[in-house]
Amino acid sequence: MAVDERTLTAGLDALEVPVAPKVSVGRRIWKAAWPKLLAIGLFLGFWQFLIWIQWKPSFAFASPADTFQSLVDNWSIISEAMWTTLWRGVQGYAIAIVIGVGIGAAVARIPVLRAAIGSMITGLQTMPSVAWYPLALLLFKLSEGAIFFVIVIGAAPSIANGLISGVDNISPVLLRAGKVLGAKRLDSFRYVILPAALPSFVGGLKQGWAFAWRSLLAGEIIGGIAGYSLGQQLAANRDNADAAGVQAVMIVLFTIGVLVDVLVFGFAERKIRKRYGLVDAAAA
Repeated sequence: MAVDERTLTAGLDALEVPVAPKVSVGRRIWKAAWPKLLAIGLFLGFWQFLIWIQWKPSFAFASPADTFQSLVDNWSIISEAMWTTLWRGVQGYAIAIVIGVGIGAAVARIPVLRAAIGSMITGLQTMPSVAWYPLALLLFKLSEGAIFFVIVIGAAPSIANGLISGVDNISPVLLRAGKVLGAKRLDSFRYVILPAALPSFVGGLKQGWAFAWRSLLAGEIIGGIAGYSLGQQLAANRDNADAAGVQAVMIVLFTIGVLVDVLVFGFAERKIRKRYGLVDAAAA
């Protein structure tokens, strides 16, 4: 059957990938920022509303003004505590990445190992971090080692499961293509398996950081490790019935979580979507 030339041209034009118009940096920043700013405004409004109706007494629930004043007045102490907590978190998370990637790669590629400990990794992931602290204190006493132990055992299973899930969902065509091109064992993992598993792996890294951060703060509050830290500040303000101080530290913790998500994991996810030719919802 003859195909009209005009119809054929229209069909070929439809196959072309549309190129999104270039958007200025300022416009992209504003497009990403205004929903967050709106959410913050609504939250602060609801918070102030609870103060107006006197939902709780002031010693238990401070107003936004008192909370931010406490944050300003105690910033020197809070900033020192913040860097201590962040440094602990980064160190523990780095160790968890090394262990999680090693275990995940081995379990994903060795069937016997998967049958032996595959389900155990998920079991460890589901255990509350707080449950590990009595054992951590028995093993490492009141030391940094106790905190690192709980961070690693809380984060590593999530990282390992993210890598395992990513490897399981790789198309067999990619693996065969890698073999045809000469990629074997380590080269196959480095150039074929890991890049193809990146979306799930980054998801596991993100979840691992969440577990690590929660484990770290629980350890600083419950474990009673000496030294300025955000967890220690929370515990001290709680003992002094300083609601504004407690809420000020919580705001710092929340801000750190948002910044890590946007600047680290959000950046990695955008790069992966761009690499795979997927539309970035934030830039659309």
